[in-house]
Amino acid sequence: MSVRSLLVAGGKWRCFPVPLGPFLVQALPNSCCRKKSTAPNKIIPSVALCDENTKESGNALDKLFSSEQQASILQVLNTASNKELEAFRLLRGRKSTNIIEHREKFGPFQNLESLMNVPLFQYKTIIQVCHSILCPEMRAEKRKFQDTRHLRKLIKPEIKRERLKAVNSIVSIVFGTRRIAWVHMDRKLAVLDWQQSECCQLMKGTYLSSVYLQEISSVISKMPNADFYVLEKIGLSIQNSSRFPLVLHFHIMEAMLYALLNSTFAQDGQHRVLSMNRNGVGKHLELMIGDTRTSGKELVKQLLSESVLKEGPRVVFPSEKIVRYRQMFSSTEQQRSEEFYDSLLQAIAFYELAVFDTEP
Repeated sequence: MSVRSLLVAGGKWRCFPVPLGPFLVQALPNSCCRKKSTAPNKIIPSVALCDENTKESGNALDKLFSSEQQASILQVLNTASNKELEAFRLLRGRKSTNIIEHREKFGPFQNLESLMNVPLFQYKTIIQVCHSILCPEMRAEKRKFQDTRHLRKLIKPEIKRERLKAVNSIVSIVFGTRRIAWVHMDRKLAVLDWQQSECCQLMKGTYLSSVYLQEISSVISKMPNADFYVLEKIGLSIQNSSRFPLVLHFHIMEAMLYALLNSTFAQDGQHRVLSMNRNGVGKHLELMIGDTRTSGKELVKQLLSESVLKEGPRVVFPSEKIVRYRQMFSSTEQQRSEEFYDSLLQAIAFYELAVFDTEP
C-alpha cells in the first residue's frame, strides 16, 4: 500500500511514490488535526545555501589557526611564485596557477576565508595546505622517509645515507652467462676505466666452485679500489624449473663477488658490495616497456656522442680514452654485449638516485 506525497521543487509540483510505513501511519492522525497554515511556502534558493555554507566554512578556517599562523600562511600565498607554490605537493598543477591568477585579478588574500573563492579549493584541501605551509619540516621528514623506503627497494643491503653522500668513486659490475663488465666512475660522473671480460667456462660442467673462483678472481684483479662495488640484481624467479641452471649461476656469481670484494667486512662490519635492482635502473633511465627492460645500447651511444659534442655532458669520458671506448662500443654492437652497456648505465643511476638524489 502506498500514498503519493507532493514536494515543491523549483516552483513546480512533482509527485513521488512513497511507501506507507509505520512512521507515516502514526503521523497521519496528528497531521489531520493540525490547523492548516495560510502562509505561503518559503523556498530557499540553492545559491543562498551555498553562500551560507561557504561563509560558515570560512569562519571555521579562521578559528582553526591563530592570528600569527594566519599571517604566516597568507605571507606565503601572497608572495610565493608559481614554482615556490608547487614545492607544496597539494599545490602542484592547476591549484598553484589558480592562486596566482586570483592574486592578479583580485589582489592579495586578506584572510583564509578568501581561499574558498579560488577554483579547486575546498574546505578540507585548504586545511591540509595551511598545515603543510606551517610545518615544512614535516614535509621534509615525510620526503626523507619516502627516500629511505625507495632506497631500500633499490639497493641492498641498507646503507646509511651519510655514507652514500660521501662516495667518491664506485665500480659498477654487471655479469651475464658469458661475460663480466665493469666501469669505474667518480662522483663527477667521469669514467675512469671501463672493461669487460669473457668468461666462457662458467656454465660448463657441474658449476665447479674452483672454476668460478678462478674466473672471477682474474676479473677482480683488474678492478681498482673504490668506496662501493655495485652489482646488478636481476631477480629471476626459481618457480620456472627450466630457469634453475641460470638462477644458480647468478647466485654463485653474486656470492663469489660479495665474498671476494667484501674482504674487510670481518674487521669493520661495513658493507662495500651492494646489489642494485635492475628494473629500478631501467625505470630511472626510461628503458622500461611495461615490466620488460629494453636494451641500453642506444642510450650509451648517445652518451658517448654527447661527451664529444656537448658542453657539460651527462657523463664525462676522458679525452685520452674516448677513442678507445668508442672502438669498444663499436666492436660490441654485433655481439649483444648488454653487460657492457648496463655497467655504465647502472653507475649513472647509482649516483643520480642514491648519491645526488635527483629523483622527483
